[in-house]
Amino acid sequence: MEFFGVSMPAMMSQLLLGLVNGSFYAILSLGLAVIFGLLNVINFAHGALFMLGALTTWMALNYLGINYWVMLILGPLVVGVVGVLIERLLLRWIYKLDHLYGLLLTLGLTMLIEGVFRSIYGVSGLGYDTPELLEGATSLGFMIMPNYRAWVVVASLVVCIATWYVIEKTKLGAYLRAGTENPRLVEAFGVNVPVMITLTYAFGAALAAFAGVLAAPIYQVTPLMGQNLIIVVFAVVVIGGMGSIMGSILTGLGLGIIEGFTKVFYPEASSTVVFVIMAIVLLIRPAGLFGKEK
Repeated sequence: MEFFGVSMPAMMSQLLLGLVNGSFYAILSLGLAVIFGLLNVINFAHGALFMLGALTTWMALNYLGINYWVMLILGPLVVGVVGVLIERLLLRWIYKLDHLYGLLLTLGLTMLIEGVFRSIYGVSGLGYDTPELLEGATSLGFMIMPNYRAWVVVASLVVCIATWYVIEKTKLGAYLRAGTENPRLVEAFGVNVPVMITLTYAFGAALAAFAGVLAAPIYQVTPLMGQNLIIVVFAVVVIGGMGSIMGSILTGLGLGIIEGFTKVFYPEASSTVVFVIMAIVLLIRPAGLFGKEK
């Protein structure tokens, strides 16, 4: 069976590729949305934190012999600690300033982090083997599905949905949202708002690192691996609506699929289709598809 001259296996392969890319877009844009929605900081260091998750995983395996499954938990924790240091030492001083200061600070921090690791490892890719348990592929009849890529989609969806549930449906999430709008009221309930803000940034950093760990066996691990990806992810956040948790998840997955199908029918536009959609959305709805109009 063919659609516009493209076979079904090719279509489904691009659908899977789009879902994989969309999974990374979703989980990274989710971290950005959490940080912006609760801290009002445009975190341009998110790409560097994503890279740290992947590079930490590579270093743990090659220097310490720590395998992928351990790093799936340990990697986000390590980068989360880095997030705590960033928030306590740098970001806490700019919360009352214009958003531009946060963007410039995190952009400079990104250049510093990438520069340090580039001087150590260069810009050539570092290979990371697929975990033995997830090697190979499964035949679905109409396509061959690589096991690891299917795992990436499932793991990303589980983490994204769990994060949405905690923030939108639990008391902890209510405290987080209220702490950004009326911190004195929340402190009256005995909540340490500064600590809560620090942990929120650390959680956003951990989400980026989790995506980095998932990406290590798929992409070449390099100090610059977050540069191009973070630009697309920012576009995803803008389209979904700055600070919208569910908007980031749905938009990330949707744009990944659109990008994948674009590679089938019009490959030349696959690298720009996300930005074309962003321009159209901003013209029609400046707050984004799921953002709140002010």
